Amino acid sequence: MPERNTVTWNSLIFGYANHGYCNEAIELFNQMEESDTKLDHLTFTAVLNACSHAGKVELGESLFQKMQEKYRIEPRLEHYACMVDLLGRAGKLSEAYHLIKAMPVEPDKFVWGALLGACRNHGNIELAEVAAEHLFELEPESPGSSLLLSNLYADAGRWGNAAKMKKMMKQRKFSKFPGCSWIEAV
Repeated sequence: MPERNTVTWNSLIFGYANHGYCNEAIELFNQMEESDTKLDHLTFTAVLNACSHAGKVELGESLFQKMQEKYRIEPRLEHYACMVDLLGRAGKLSEAYHLIKAMPVEPDKFVWGALLGACRNHGNIELAEVAAEHLFELEPESPGSSLLLSNLYADAGRWGNAAKMKKMMKQRKFSKFPGCSWIEAV
């Protein structure tokens, strides 16, 4: 393109990050920063997402700080969710939880969901229970957090807890959604 604007840069960075080309997304971010194009909250959502998927914790933390200090962009919920995901994937669960507790806004289901997913991946039952409790409050009709917590209990051999979760899911009439596809067999 002879000319790129914020939308085209952001689209490129998101596209690369979402398809696993995280280093390329970060390089595009660096090029955007060197250009005269204005960086916005979506730019940082895209690059923080890339850092999370690439496991670049230090870079993500410095970009989160730079976003606030240099560019005067106040973090939104999506930025916090990216940071919790970034820290959680790296196994820094207590740091992720401390970040959530320090947030100036109320964490949403994406922030708590990122923590719960990280707890599942790293086997941290105690913190998973905290995240799941918040998700129960935010989404009482959703079976996702209950199922994840039940699986975590089962993985840890805590069969009594897993059974209680399954029983609670039946009482609330939760059910897993069946798989489906938009592909039509001809």
